[in-house]
Amino acid sequence: MISNKLPKIWFGGDYNPEQWDEETWKEDIRMFTLAGINIATLNVFSWALRQPDETTYNFSDLDNHIDRLYQHGIYTCLATSTAAHPAWMAKKYPDVLRVDFYGRKRIFGGRHNSCPNSPTYRKFAEKMADKLGERYKNHPAVLIWHVSNEYGGYCYCENCARQFRTWLKQKYETLETVNQVWNTRFWGHTFYDWEEIVVPNGLSEEGEGNVSAFQGISLDYRRFQSDSLLECYKLEHHALKKHTPHIPVTTNLMGTYPELDYFKWGKAMDIVSWDNYPGIDTPVSLTAMTHDLMRGLKSGKPFMLMEQTPSQQNWQPYNALKRPGVMRLWSYQAVAHGADTVMFFQLRRSIGACEKFHGAVIEHVGHEHTRVFRETAALGKELNLLEDALIGARTNAKVAIVFDWENRWAIDLSSGPSVSLNYVNEVHRYYEALFELGIPLDMISVEQSLSNYDVVIAPVLYMVKSGFKQKVETFVKGGGAFITTFFSGIVNEHDLVTVGGYPGELRDVLGIWVEEIDALEPSRTNAMVMNSDWGYVTGEYSCSLLFDIVHVEGAKVLAEYGSEFYKGTPVVTSNDYGRGKAIYIGSSAESSFLYDLLKTICEEQQIQPVMTTPKGVEVTSRVKEGKTFLFLLNHNETEVAFKLSHTGTDLLTKEIKSGVITMEPYGVMIIEQHN
Repeated sequence: MISNKLPKIWFGGDYNPEQWDEETWKEDIRMFTLAGINIATLNVFSWALRQPDETTYNFSDLDNHIDRLYQHGIYTCLATSTAAHPAWMAKKYPDVLRVDFYGRKRIFGGRHNSCPNSPTYRKFAEKMADKLGERYKNHPAVLIWHVSNEYGGYCYCENCARQFRTWLKQKYETLETVNQVWNTRFWGHTFYDWEEIVVPNGLSEEGEGNVSAFQGISLDYRRFQSDSLLECYKLEHHALKKHTPHIPVTTNLMGTYPELDYFKWGKAMDIVSWDNYPGIDTPVSLTAMTHDLMRGLKSGKPFMLMEQTPSQQNWQPYNALKRPGVMRLWSYQAVAHGADTVMFFQLRRSIGACEKFHGAVIEHVGHEHTRVFRETAALGKELNLLEDALIGARTNAKVAIVFDWENRWAIDLSSGPSVSLNYVNEVHRYYEALFELGIPLDMISVEQSLSNYDVVIAPVLYMVKSGFKQKVETFVKGGGAFITTFFSGIVNEHDLVTVGGYPGELRDVLGIWVEEIDALEPSRTNAMVMNSDWGYVTGEYSCSLLFDIVHVEGAKVLAEYGSEFYKGTPVVTSNDYGRGKAIYIGSSAESSFLYDLLKTICEEQQIQPVMTTPKGVEVTSRVKEGKTFLFLLNHNETEVAFKLSHTGTDLLTKEIKSGVITMEPYGVMIIEQHN
């Protein structure tokens, strides 16, 4: 439970009363009450209002907003306002301004515009958090702190260059080590003085689209920038905790956002929160995967859905409306995967600037007689009736997929073998197969233990970090099934190739070595001809993108290539290792193969689907105090009927459900299973 003051699913979102007048505030309260809103996020972008100059702080209007909401039963998620610095600060202290990838100094404007290594920014941001913590430490309305907003963006200024050199000294201690791990003898890059090291941007090592001449330098700069922004968060976190150790602190993450290592960030957050903005064509399984990834940042603990739109976004090429029923459906999808909150951006639409066409609970028309408001109010009523039944419920999974931001950075920075290789897409393909099978799973980091799982999948694990080899070997020896793919085991954490044959440190457990990697335009495919002798899937499947030319060293050949000069050589192998097995898939296989293979592996490991449902019906479960709650989500535009595997009570209708059930288009059921 996030706070025992509000022991139910939190329902609300970002509110900007500073943009409105007193009459509108009164109307907002009336409509929030109608909608069942119980929490509002305040003060996200109000630094300029809170601090009009270097020495003046003004909290009186914020006091009034918090008090007014609380008097009507609405709690506050209180932001620190430090997501965009005031104009006076940029004018007086230009070191707060970022320098972009091309070496251009920014001027005031936009947001995410502060250098994370600016002493000025850090001083004033920490002081603001300290002031807020001191002022509101005993206010009964404040349930959680919201630090800054959607951290992101890199800076390449002199502040960052100096701090990068300091970061390198702390990480590597000697310049000799830096030269070694960066392989600086290539292209005559040997450094003899720390001051010779510059930031890798468009003026030095990098070009458009993550192209880098020195991947080791660029990889470390991404680590450094992620750490720098995290340090900014920690400064505010610590300042708040000094006054309110009992109030949780968070910041809103952005799913698979590429620039920050969210597994490292998750360790510093009391509870993970994130902003979910799928498009109309975003695969349902990709949204599900991202929810699971956010849950995985704190080892399966529930998370907050901090933002979603009630209707449409303002920043996509085509800002489609959420069709009737979809907002409710996607809200429950978040809850199904571990969210204990359903919150929106925004509660009332802005009338100016870039977010005036971003959807809101209260639309520009200003009254409750809109489709969006009716749907929102109906959802609020349902969530209120659920009370605390689902709060703190966990997901039990015996399958895990490994996701690693540093591995992703290294793949993106790689100077080959294919411009079409996309790490997130390849990970999602494996997730999608399990999603279609109805198999619950966790998204985990390379640092997490594998001991709780029976199947672990590590797609495109290009970078094998220190200690992961031993972890995999122990897991497989103990009876686990480990699956990895092409372009795995190539380099260590410094992006230096592990010599002796791919897949490097994973060579023994996989029982193979890879001689060459063929990279073809994605439309060019090969065949994977299955070897029926091994009792797996049979027939023939297509594969594309990369084609590893594999030699077996004890592994069994499950499939061979059907064409090209490597026709008849292995493409899928399985190696018995201890009591378990390690499977290697040497090309990007079609979806039906992944479905069939993972179905077979799960059956071998006695892992059962939560329930068998028609296509387009998502099923997952959460468990709390011995009770199992089954979530059924119909993502189809049409009605579906199927047999329920367990008798239970639908928490949303209080009806007993058994046998064949019918779900309406975009329908939702939450079944508390009967013993």
